Amino acid sequence: MTFVLGILGLGFLVFFHELGHFVAARIFGVKVEAFSIGMGSVLLHRTWKETDYRISLIPLGGYCAMKGEKDFQEAMEKNLKEIQGEKDSFYGIHPLKRLAIAFAGPFANFLFGFFAFFTIAIIGYTYYSAGTKVSMADEIYPELSSPAHDAGMKSGDKILSLNGTAVNDFSEIAAFISTHPDENIKIEVEREGKIFFFDVKTELDKETGAGKLGIVSDPESVVEHEYPRRGFFGACKEGFTQSAKIIALTGKSIRILFKGVNLTNAVSGPVRITSILGTTVKHGFAAGFKEGVVSTLEFLALISISLFLTNLLPIPVLDGGLILFALIEFLARKKMNPKVLYYIQFVGIFFIALLFIFAMTGDIIYFLKK
Repeated sequence: MTFVLGILGLGFLVFFHELGHFVAARIFGVKVEAFSIGMGSVLLHRTWKETDYRISLIPLGGYCAMKGEKDFQEAMEKNLKEIQGEKDSFYGIHPLKRLAIAFAGPFANFLFGFFAFFTIAIIGYTYYSAGTKVSMADEIYPELSSPAHDAGMKSGDKILSLNGTAVNDFSEIAAFISTHPDENIKIEVEREGKIFFFDVKTELDKETGAGKLGIVSDPESVVEHEYPRRGFFGACKEGFTQSAKIIALTGKSIRILFKGVNLTNAVSGPVRITSILGTTVKHGFAAGFKEGVVSTLEFLALISISLFLTNLLPIPVLDGGLILFALIEFLARKKMNPKVLYYIQFVGIFFIALLFIFAMTGDIIYFLKK
């Protein structure tokens, strides 16, 4: 059941992404030959306004098949110097329109993330989390290192801020530290009513790519948080603020991948993400309906906005690659040679395939350890 919930959640985000491409294609006059909810064999279909709408067997995302997607292959087979397309096909329209269609998919993911955070802000909720009082990890697990302990921090210290940014619970501390590996951090703590400052250099965990400080939350430190309900404009602000935070965290996570970390642990594949998503949904609703809605929306928003940013990376075969090619074509005022596109896309496919292998290997190891 957990895995099914995860598949449905992840599939919905992929479907929403394809819906963005579909809407943009219709706006800019590109014929959509087929739009499917799900993948694989077609179960039901109906043609309306020259588009074949389908419900397919596998409930994992969907696809938007636009006219002209085979023009690239045809140009290669006929050894043409440019990709030719009809006026209502993907390669037959103005490059800026093609850019907009490519951007629409990731943008749909951003919109979903924004509206998820907007909805959470409208609802409001109460939650409990580990507080900011910490213990030194090496005192509990002697085999572990603790840069914080080495710098003079002690068990029982209450962390007030990191690099001048106030923290409210341990999850905020963990999120900050994990995205600042191998960096100097100024930590403000409260100890027995007095304020102390420590300069600590975090460690880089080569297995996960995350930063480490060598601290754990104090089990007796629990904080109740009231996330107040907000009005329309307050919820809009919260939607943008939280979305911006996820974009910043995702960007830092992507940069960490190039620091020589173990990619099988640092990169989560679809199987692991599906499992975690399903578990989040199941445990959330076990605690109550509102808690289930909030936890599900939060995790879906995290994944959706991460998809927004990663799909915009200028890598061939991703939307970001299509955007880059369209922009080059617009600035150069001439269409790119199909052979050049082919070789560039081949490199992109190799890169994505390699990353997929690392991710799937990591997923297998993750479940074997469980």
